[in-house]
Amino acid sequence: MADIRIHRDHALGLTRAREIAWAWAEQVEEKFGMDCTVLEGETSDTVAFTRSGVKGELIVAAKHFELHAKLGLLLGAFKTSIEGEIEKELDSLLAAESSAKPAKVAKAATKVASPKAPAKAAAKKKPT
Repeated sequence: MADIRIHRDHALGLTRAREIAWAWAEQVEEKFGMDCTVLEGETSDTVAFTRSGVKGELIVAAKHFELHAKLGLLLGAFKTSIEGEIEKELDSLLAAESSAKPAKVAKAATKVASPKAPAKAAAKKKPT
């Protein structure tokens, strides 16, 4: 088995980092057929992802992203190109953040299955 480890520091804070991670999860679901599950925590979130031959998680924290993936025997031969694609997807989302496109990322974030996401969206719509 081949391992992929990617670390990216950022200054986004947890709320914004969550939105970017959810957008990343949506992209890998669509582009690579991954099944992603978002588990929210108080100080960090975990985006678990899997598909045939790949299993991993993206840890989302207020100051960094940490990705670890294990590739099966067949996909292990393509480790370098797979790692490059994952880095490209994550880096493009971070670059988009610096270009200030929050509406697109926030919209994408609401599509990822998360038990708390619908409640948060509904809570924001209620007048106070």
